[in-house]
Amino acid sequence: MKRDFVTVDVFTDRRFGGNPLAVVTRAEGLTTAEMQSIAAEFNLAETTFVLPPRNPAHTAEVRIFTPKAELPFAGHPNVGTAFVLARAGESYGRKIAGERLVFEEQAGLVPLDLDRQGGEVVGARLAAPQKLALGEEVSPEVVAALSGVAADQIETRNHRPVIASCGIRLLFAELKTREVLAKALYNAEAFTRHLPVDRATGLHLYVPAAEHGVEIQSRMFAPLFGVPEDPATGGANVALIGLLAKLRPEADLTLAKTIGQGFDMGRPSILKASAEKKAGEVAATYIGGRCVPMLRGTIDL
Repeated sequence: MKRDFVTVDVFTDRRFGGNPLAVVTRAEGLTTAEMQSIAAEFNLAETTFVLPPRNPAHTAEVRIFTPKAELPFAGHPNVGTAFVLARAGESYGRKIAGERLVFEEQAGLVPLDLDRQGGEVVGARLAAPQKLALGEEVSPEVVAALSGVAADQIETRNHRPVIASCGIRLLFAELKTREVLAKALYNAEAFTRHLPVDRATGLHLYVPAAEHGVEIQSRMFAPLFGVPEDPATGGANVALIGLLAKLRPEADLTLAKTIGQGFDMGRPSILKASAEKKAGEVAATYIGGRCVPMLRGTIDL
């Protein structure tokens, strides 16, 4: 049994940047165990598997796997999969027309708008499947243990470290300087002790930083999911923009930020994030960026 796959670099406009993604374009008939084994074989942050939609009004069902576990939602896999399917022009024999795709995922429906340049698809922007949900606060000392950052270098004036989600739970912490962010190192033993897989997927650190055309720099660590560090995490940054909008005093606003990630690991990524806030509540969050095709091939099972 042969399965075609495509790899793309996501949240970048150049090869060997951004976050690599493998897309198995026809995954019908594969078992969950087979999908997990394929994702482990690729050993990328995520691999997606495209299935026929349960509802014919939607584009596809998409399942997302890290090398160690399935995720209910993630950002760069959605953006990259939309790019691949739109470039192909069809999925399971159904033509993909128009500027919007809708994926069915465990976290809910994920709408995506295509980004075109000169008539060619160059990227996509998704709307998070769930509204921003804030969970428990976590002490700076725990974040310090997870990341090797001194507790007094964790910024708490705007918010204490907090678990938040727009479809996937992560722990968010602001740091005081760009230099501190660059020196962060994950501690897998501390993740096992303080941030097990049933509590959050990973730790997302960020700091305001005007460099490389971005306004925020971030890093994300998820070693228990087989992702020691992720070059670009749409699922984290789409919740981060929601959190930042929630913290603003205005009852109504549209907040947009350009976020950099992966710069400290040699995979520079640029993510365009925005949030809409109405009557004091974050109503919607979005994340998008460009993609570059890389490889294509066949898996022989």
